[in-house]
Amino acid sequence: MKAIIMAGGQGSRLRPLTCDRPKPMVPIMNRPMMEHIVSLLKSYDLKEIGVTLQYLPEQIENYFGDGREFGVNMRYFIEDSPLGTAGSVKNSGSFLDETFIVISGDALTDFDLQKAIEFHRAKGGVATLVLTSVETPLEYGVVIANDEGRITQFLEKPSWGEVFSDTVNTGIYILEPEVLQYVPEGAQFDFAKDLFPLLMQKGYPLYGYVAEGYWCDIGNIEQYHGAHLDILKDTVKVNIQEREQSPGVYVGENVIIEPGAQINAPALIGSGSRIGRGACVDSYTVLGPNTQVEAYASVKRGLIWRNGYIGQRAQIRGAMLCNRVQVMRHSALYEGSVVGDDTTIEENSIIKPNVKIWPHKLVESGSVVSESLIWGAKPAKSLFGFDGISGIVNVEITPELVAKLSVAYGSLLGEGSQVVVSSDDWKASRMLKEAAVSGLLSAGIRVYDLGETVTPITRRAVKELDVKGGIHLQLSREDNTNTKIKFFDSEGLNLAKGWERKIEQAYYREDFKRIKGLEVGETVKLTSFTEKYLQQLLDGLDLQVLKNTQRKVVLAYPTPWLYSLLVPFLQQLNCEVFTISLPAGEPLTMSVLQNHFNEVAEAVTGNGADLGVVMDANAENLVLFDSQGRYVDEDMFMALSSLIIFKANAGGTMAVPITAPGVIEQLAKEHKGRVLRTKTEPRSLMEALSESEAENMKYDPFTLSFDAIASLGRILEFMASEDVSLATLLDSIPPFFLHKQDVDCSWGVKGAVMRRLIEETQNDDVELVDGVKVRHPQGWALVLPDSERPVYRVYGEGYSTETAEELTDMYAEKIKKIQQELGK
Repeated sequence: MKAIIMAGGQGSRLRPLTCDRPKPMVPIMNRPMMEHIVSLLKSYDLKEIGVTLQYLPEQIENYFGDGREFGVNMRYFIEDSPLGTAGSVKNSGSFLDETFIVISGDALTDFDLQKAIEFHRAKGGVATLVLTSVETPLEYGVVIANDEGRITQFLEKPSWGEVFSDTVNTGIYILEPEVLQYVPEGAQFDFAKDLFPLLMQKGYPLYGYVAEGYWCDIGNIEQYHGAHLDILKDTVKVNIQEREQSPGVYVGENVIIEPGAQINAPALIGSGSRIGRGACVDSYTVLGPNTQVEAYASVKRGLIWRNGYIGQRAQIRGAMLCNRVQVMRHSALYEGSVVGDDTTIEENSIIKPNVKIWPHKLVESGSVVSESLIWGAKPAKSLFGFDGISGIVNVEITPELVAKLSVAYGSLLGEGSQVVVSSDDWKASRMLKEAAVSGLLSAGIRVYDLGETVTPITRRAVKELDVKGGIHLQLSREDNTNTKIKFFDSEGLNLAKGWERKIEQAYYREDFKRIKGLEVGETVKLTSFTEKYLQQLLDGLDLQVLKNTQRKVVLAYPTPWLYSLLVPFLQQLNCEVFTISLPAGEPLTMSVLQNHFNEVAEAVTGNGADLGVVMDANAENLVLFDSQGRYVDEDMFMALSSLIIFKANAGGTMAVPITAPGVIEQLAKEHKGRVLRTKTEPRSLMEALSESEAENMKYDPFTLSFDAIASLGRILEFMASEDVSLATLLDSIPPFFLHKQDVDCSWGVKGAVMRRLIEETQNDDVELVDGVKVRHPQGWALVLPDSERPVYRVYGEGYSTETAEELTDMYAEKIKKIQQELGK
């Protein structure tokens, strides 16, 4: 016997699940609905299968092919326009030359088809309808049959007053080919509404077979979710391909479940997925292939399709996520919410129950979504943030994105331009660097590949090699799953905002030149530039002065790359070096290293060292400890650098961000120096420091601020030339008291909050260089909107720790109060 699968449905009531796919291709338990039907037919030796198609037919054809992979033979019959259920079957032409079974490709059932076929043959009619009993028959065709099973009446989608039976038509029919003679060619014609009443009118006997087992017409989101629950409850028998690792827990191949993760039955985890430490995959959850559930995230009764990403401490509660949906950290999606393909839910967002989000949307950080998002394209999110482009590796920052960005950058620079490219020694950075090189070459750029190095060396190379720009890929300072892409101009500075916007526009518009294969760029390996940088650094230091005093230095937690550079460098500066390290494993970000600062302080005092040194993996941030084990934080380091500049360069200028402590002005006044306040963004500070560099001062402010290796050398040289210890230098800086805190504020009201703050402080002593800085008799407070997150950063400096805290608390409360008044 042959079979016909009707697979032409759009599934409009299932949107957004069906926005980009025909309904039969919507997955159930990680396999398209229709694959379960094919498996059911095959199990009853129904292997000659025709498929009627109309909406997005190529998706079904491409997936199933000729059926060989599924153990059947398949042919396809495509409708140019909708022909109805009977019309679509009629469209299969000569294929149906014997008794055949018709079944929907978008339902779920485990009916015994053999019993239905035997019933049909025993009755000898031209048509047998497979029936079932349902609790609420209003959405189906009710069928009334006599004791012999012969159908006497049809009621298509009755009202409750017309419900004379709970036996409904399942859309599964066993038919003789002669019935198709009553179906007109090329016209819209349905089985239940047109053909079956016509056959009864002509006196043909139609029979109804009431099947036992499970059947669900997956017509809406609730039924779709319910079908998964029924499978996991074992209410319906389907072929689950993943192995049962423990009772009720089905796990695919190459799944990684980290220590401390919890999987509660029943649940299914698709192949290639990863469950992070402390994460919980709770009962009645289905994870698609290659899904990542990060540490301490929780998924309960959730359906997540392939390549999903659930960030740290995110919560999924009865929500459904289509392909490649990214849910960032601390976000929550609740019961019945549905998120379409390629949508990103940024951090700290809430998706309320039953909200539907159509594909290709971006929900910004801190959003609370209570209504469905349907219209509009994906917003052109700003790629560049506070300091380059940041994101999660292989989720937000993929090789494809890096290559495309590099093509955009190269196209703007122009064919034949030269660009320096490098990465740190993290393996993900090395991978993404290759993508950057490929993108640049395809734009006709000549690439100078520095290999593995650190950010300051790349900046130096850009300037010395006289190229148009540079790209450096590196580990994030905050999170070891994140990467950062830095673009440099011809001076080795971060790109200006105008250039960042140009790259973004070219990226989103794909507005870049495609050159001929013969004209692609070339790569020049310059892996020896690090040695050149180090030699120049040594040549610029007074080694004779350094030889007069040997220093004991504790070098804490350097990366292998930094270890190989810093140890011999410090030894040439007459330093005795002690190193301490952490066990090999994940890359160490500065935020991780901070957890071990007490151990560094103990190592310094325990070894009688003059100072301790911690440096981030890209040598941009230098953390020092004096001989007493005191930690030099970012603000104190800024004051220390300023002191060195003012003492070493009479009348020298130091540029600092507006958030820097006021003690720097005190130091400038004492040593006849000058302070220039800038915006907090790195580019503004770099431009100001570069102007200071042009003054040919002995100690370069730019180096002290952005090159941790050179900065370390200069500080050691200054200590030797002045014959002072680090502790003495720190003690010469007057005490200051700074306090910082973050206040949540949704993107939608950030502008309104800032406007209100300016209005409320207009009669005060206000500075509007960057954010709103208000001076008070007891100090100052700065309110600064964060460019990457839905928060305000509040800074305060006062005459005491308590005063600084009072100032920040006062403005934090102002922000909260304004939001309440705005109703947010």
